[in-house]
Amino acid sequence: AKRKGDYFVAIGRLIPYKKFDLTVEVFNKLGLPLKIIGTGIEEEKLKKMAKKNIEFLGRIEDNKAAEIISKAKALIFPQLEDFGITPLEAMACGVPVIAYKKGGATETVTPKTGVFFKEQTVKSLEKAVKEFLKKRFSPKEIRKHASKFSPSVFDKKLIKFIEDKWETFNHK
Repeated sequence: AKRKGDYFVAIGRLIPYKKFDLTVEVFNKLGLPLKIIGTGIEEEKLKKMAKKNIEFLGRIEDNKAAEIISKAKALIFPQLEDFGITPLEAMACGVPVIAYKKGGATETVTPKTGVFFKEQTVKSLEKAVKEFLKKRFSPKEIRKHASKFSPSVFDKKLIKFIEDKWETFNHK
């Protein structure tokens, strides 16, 4: 198994609604190492805010990003997304998620795969990170959970659903 790194990771376009400023504030306060993958209009502002424990990696290739995510302690996911594929990608690597408890994350993150925070505030996210540090997660269990959302599983479920409906329809 890959050795875990000593850092947390956040990934995405550096734009206001993604709440990277919140993540930077919390990690400035806690002094924990954070790697940020992505570029965007808030990049300069965030770099000015950030202390030495926060590293900006910019835009990097998918395989390099996957490697960095797979070695992280956790993915920080503070934004509201309808679905949010990033938490699932992290979980597929066996990496737990610290997520805002709204939107798509509530359908994919569970107490066995991560920690939620209720408000997009420094206090709320900081509390979640501290709670996360006290817990232990099983990468194997996290990967198993993520596999429920894989395209092949989705296709099988969809086909079964259609077949069942067709069956019911034909026997009316």
